[in-house]
Amino acid sequence: MTSTPMSDRPTVATTTPSPDRRFSSAEVVVHAAFAVLIGIGIVTAAIMWIDPLAIAVGRRELVRTVHVTAGVLAPLPLALGLLSARFRSDVARLERWTDSDVDWLRSKDRRSGRIPVSRFNAGQKLNAALTIGAIIVLLGTGTVMGGWLWSWPTAARTDATWVHDWTAFALTAAVIGHVVFALRYGRGDSSPSAVAVAVERLE
Repeated sequence: MTSTPMSDRPTVATTTPSPDRRFSSAEVVVHAAFAVLIGIGIVTAAIMWIDPLAIAVGRRELVRTVHVTAGVLAPLPLALGLLSARFRSDVARLERWTDSDVDWLRSKDRRSGRIPVSRFNAGQKLNAALTIGAIIVLLGTGTVMGGWLWSWPTAARTDATWVHDWTAFALTAAVIGHVVFALRYGRGDSSPSAVAVAVERLE
């Protein structure tokens, strides 16, 4: 067989992008905007809560204004995301629990691939539910603390502050856990993320 001039050249492997991207552009934007607002809320809350940070930063009223603004705007990206059909489809998937999801949560080898996982695993579904629930609680208690819409009695504002603070602690822990697992497992299943692969290669 006669070779052509091009046949001696090494073949360059090409990868065709999958037509079914895990997240659409709209979902990426919604997630990024929501993450930024939650991050601002956590950082400003830490500044107001931790005395050394409060002293170092100062301008408490400005920090409080930024904190409240970020909290009020946090649901907005999610609401706008509902305009996307794919986002609505993913919301429906996150709300749908199966027997496999329960088994996945109870299993110690949940990431071995033994238990079938759909687009979102049970951990992601649980995290989404807790995050949305926390946002609702924070908005409600924040409304009472700020004395908006009604002249709330002192006792109600004190109780709301207690609930608000502890819910914020729980949300912060959930966000930290979410980031850790996102860096370790990019797909949410047993497939490691690009960051995890890079770390393993360096070890």
